[in-house]
Amino acid sequence: MTSAVISGDIIAYTSLNKTEKDVLEKEILSLFKVLKKEFNVFGRLIKGDYIEFYVPDTYNVFRVALIIKNYIKASAKNIIIKSLKDKGRNSLFQKHAVRLAVGLGTLSRLDLKKGIIDGQAIYFAGRLLSKEKTYDKDKVSIKHTLFIMTNNENITNEFIPLISLIDEIISRNTAKQSEILYYKLLGIDEKSIAKKTGRYQSTINQHSTSAGWNAIEKAVLRFEEVIKEKVK
Repeated sequence: MTSAVISGDIIAYTSLNKTEKDVLEKEILSLFKVLKKEFNVFGRLIKGDYIEFYVPDTYNVFRVALIIKNYIKASAKNIIIKSLKDKGRNSLFQKHAVRLAVGLGTLSRLDLKKGIIDGQAIYFAGRLLSKEKTYDKDKVSIKHTLFIMTNNENITNEFIPLISLIDEIISRNTAKQSEILYYKLLGIDEKSIAKKTGRYQSTINQHSTSAGWNAIEKAVLRFEEVIKEKVK
């Protein structure tokens, strides 16, 4: 049986001060509650900057990854790295916020009560992030922050370029646009989003369009369709 996991690490986490780390951790824990309620996703925070998720309904994993990405990016506006020497990393944090790797494969051990997730899927995701590590580099250049590896070569090859394109779209969005994408990925209509954010519905529609929602929605629906059809 194929399972879905997501591994992630916060960009420029070591450049945050204690207060900023505390704010970020609070935001991430709030996100865990939302994902548990909406998708029954298990999430855990490891070592402050490393996060892992188990997504029970495999077809939801791309949608969940984008929800995580947009939520943390939207939250980044509340977290400003103070150190002048870390201006470059501050910019990277505000632009990308988090790197995420989706892994689809078997799991040899899964005991969520004990926090055990082990097997092919988690190795896939962890391996992708390890290749892109930046914490020990003086100069950091980030080109991609969304990755996928599966135990089906055809599925992997189909979605690597698509996910890269969506990653590029999201990286150009503002925190406000990311917030709207977060709500839309949860299936919330524009009228309700306007009420939640205190903006006009027309503004929500404009931000949604400029943030690339039409392309993002099509990509998510295509992913869900393929996974439901081909992954068992």
